[in-house]
Amino acid sequence: MEILTGNNAGILTIEFNRPDKKNAITAAMYQSMADALQAAETDDAVRAILFVGKPEIFTAGNDLADFVANPPRTETSPVFQFLRQISQAGKPIVAAVSGAAVGIGTTMLMHCDLVYAADNARFSMPFAQLGLCPEAASSLLLPQIVGYQRAAEKLLLGEAFSAQEACQMGLVNRVVAADQLLEVAQQQAAKLAALPAASIRLTKRLMKGHQQEAIAAKIAEEGQHFRAMLSAPEAKEAFSAFFEKRKPDFTQFS
Repeated sequence: MEILTGNNAGILTIEFNRPDKKNAITAAMYQSMADALQAAETDDAVRAILFVGKPEIFTAGNDLADFVANPPRTETSPVFQFLRQISQAGKPIVAAVSGAAVGIGTTMLMHCDLVYAADNARFSMPFAQLGLCPEAASSLLLPQIVGYQRAAEKLLLGEAFSAQEACQMGLVNRVVAADQLLEVAQQQAAKLAALPAASIRLTKRLMKGHQQEAIAAKIAEEGQHFRAMLSAPEAKEAFSAFFEKRKPDFTQFS
C-alpha cells in the first residue's frame, strides 16, 4: 500500500509509503488520502489526524509520469478531492515532515494545524519552474502566513528552503532532531486527542471559519488555471526536460 492508514488511541495516521519513488504522489494515492479524510470526519473514534512520511523524505510532490498520464481534468479529480478534504477538515491535523517536502508536500501544510519539521527537512514549491501556478490556495495562504515578499520569493523562484527558515517564517511550529520527530508529533497529536473533541473542533472552526469560502474559491481559481497550464507549451517543455534530465529552455516563450 502506497498510503498507509491506522487509528491508534484516537489518532488517524496517514503515511506516505512509496519510498522507492521518493513518496511521489499518484492519483490513486490522492484518492486514498481524500477517502481517509472524508471518513474521519464522521468517525467518532478519530479525534486527531497525523500525516507522516519516511525519515529520509516526506514527499517529492506529484508523480510527474502519473500526472502526465492522468492529468486532473476536473474539480472531481483525486487531487482536488484531497485538497477539498484537507482544507475543510473539522478535526485537528498534525504533520511530521522529514526530508524533502516538494510542491503539494509544502502547500498541504498550510491546511494543517500543527506542523513539526526534522532538522533535515527541505521545503519547495517549484510550480513556476514547471510552467504551472500555485495550488492548494497557497497563493492566498502563504502571503498571509509569511508576508508577501517572502511568499513571492518562494512561489516565484521555487527554490528550496530549510526547516529553520520555515520555522522563522511561521510555516512550521518547531524544528526537532530527525530521530525525535515522530515521537514529538505523536505526543502533540495525543494531546489533541485527549482534549474535549467538541472544543477542539469549535476552536479550529472559529479560527478558520472567516476565510473558508475564500480558501475554497482560491483552490477553484488556482485549479482552473493549473489544469489549463498543464497543456501549455511551457509545462510541456518543463516536463520533457525533467524526463530527459536536462535544463528546460523557456526563452522561446514570451
